[in-house]
Amino acid sequence: MNQSISLSENLSQRPCHLAGFPYQTPRLYRAVQVADLREHINQMKSAEDSGFKQEYESLVQGQSSCQKMSKKRKRCSKSQCVNITINDCRRATLPPYLEDPGFIYMSYADADHKAKYFIAAQGPKQEMVYDFWRMMWQEYCRCIVMITKLVEVGQVNCCKYWPDDTENYGDLCVTLIKTEVQAEYTVRIFSLQKVYCSARREILQFHFTAWPEHGVPYHATGLLALIRRVKAANPPESGPLVVHCSTGTGRTGCYIALDVMMDMATYEGVVDVYNFVKTLSSWRINMIQTEEQYIFIHKAILEAHQCGDTSIPVNKFKSTYKKMIRVDPQSNSSKLSKEFQVLNSVTSDPDGENSSISFLPQDQEKNCKVDSLPPDKCLPLLVTVKGESNKYTNATVLDSYSQATAFVVTPHPFQKDAADFWRLVYDCKCSSIIMLNQLNELTSAWPGLQYWPESGVQQYGPIQVKFISCRMNEEICDSMFEVRNLSQENCLTVKHFQYLQWPTNSGVPKCKKSFFNLLRTVEKWQAKCGDGRIVIHRLNGEGDSGVLCALISIMEMIKYQKMVDVFRTVLTLRHNKPNMVESLEQYQFCYDIALKYLEFWEANGKE
Repeated sequence: MNQSISLSENLSQRPCHLAGFPYQTPRLYRAVQVADLREHINQMKSAEDSGFKQEYESLVQGQSSCQKMSKKRKRCSKSQCVNITINDCRRATLPPYLEDPGFIYMSYADADHKAKYFIAAQGPKQEMVYDFWRMMWQEYCRCIVMITKLVEVGQVNCCKYWPDDTENYGDLCVTLIKTEVQAEYTVRIFSLQKVYCSARREILQFHFTAWPEHGVPYHATGLLALIRRVKAANPPESGPLVVHCSTGTGRTGCYIALDVMMDMATYEGVVDVYNFVKTLSSWRINMIQTEEQYIFIHKAILEAHQCGDTSIPVNKFKSTYKKMIRVDPQSNSSKLSKEFQVLNSVTSDPDGENSSISFLPQDQEKNCKVDSLPPDKCLPLLVTVKGESNKYTNATVLDSYSQATAFVVTPHPFQKDAADFWRLVYDCKCSSIIMLNQLNELTSAWPGLQYWPESGVQQYGPIQVKFISCRMNEEICDSMFEVRNLSQENCLTVKHFQYLQWPTNSGVPKCKKSFFNLLRTVEKWQAKCGDGRIVIHRLNGEGDSGVLCALISIMEMIKYQKMVDVFRTVLTLRHNKPNMVESLEQYQFCYDIALKYLEFWEANGKE
């Protein structure tokens, strides 16, 4: 990050219900002013043993002195981990049912504006499912945040406690109404009602699936967006927000701490992570399980403060964008340009340590630019092998808004790379190739050579490519191919879209309308063929490819969430490819096309 610039001053403020947080423990460390948070984090990181490590170790030591922790073990079979102890005054209990005494491993936690705002729960085991839904009904809960996959590293973390259709759990009937799948989380809407009772309640489950099996998320952008969406969806009059992972600690504690600290930063101008975590752990042991999680909370709050909430509801986008592009005569800049400055300030520089595979001697000859290499975690290793051929190719797999690993961004292939390119298309199960340049452009340092057959069948290493059809106009050349691995029976039908209206030395396409037509053509094909991956390449760099990735994601966001968030979309791409959408011109182009898509979307019945 280059300098401390913040967008959070543009956030609309809601009134704070309580002044300060009711801490229950002695305050060992002072709260940090939000304006000083970046400097504070840098100092803590450089302090080594006397920084984050010292703070976290004092938290762990302090937990051993917690009083009135439950020693009950009557229903130990219902706990994922017998070491999780809960303060009895914080325990969520249920009325007895048949021979069940109502003892469950769930506990209340406060927010800064409301007591018992959260219920921290473990992931239900099969014998706990009825208890879980009983608790949802009893406490008038409307939202669930789930921060674990059902199975991780071969271990069952949580049973599937919801139905695919309708199912009765004891005297409660749960019906799945709708599922919305995104790259980082899934939203499920349920109807919950008592059997033989007409009263129904709508329950929303937000299932965050991007937390890795070890450690913490690579970045906080998706989790922060989820927290804001949950806040907006959870009615003020509803009961506690239920948060669970596997044990109800660790990830659950991180979520609760982030939610509360984001509010504290907004309404009080300070963050007090240490004392809040200390209080949280006095209610339920080990709420923050590692020093890495403790540091992650600080970094996530800093990102939340610097970036703010940049999402815009679709019904306000046109008027908001009009204000954003208005130039202030005093500063001679617009809100849009300031937003782009913030985006650049929070974009990390490429880290060679994260691209170790690309630097291996046998792989370096495939890299056109050493300043733009794929991170190891986003690298699609080739499976289809011919003899001793290398499994590496210079490509990066990126998420769209609704689909994980939706894009494969790669340079335009040289003639010697054509076989690897088609191996990439086949192994990644791609349904579309989007080429954003013309062939043999003399002004380019890397002339774009043709890597596909114009007719008949051609073999590229172990891959056979058969020409099917071609349609062409002044904007797009649309070709269809059958792609087959000669050693396998399966084949792919792949469309190749060559966009003809983006000059090599231009930052953006010639015509917004023609680019919008490309997006719509690709959208229709992807919907028809089942949303396979999309390969994107262009001669003049990945910044241009980033424009296409960003706009496809924004179109998905408009359809599924009725929101536009260009900032978050580009930042998410930049976490893995820092040069995505690299100029203000390209950034504004994303806004312009988003507006054009919105107008089309509204005029055509929001299809």
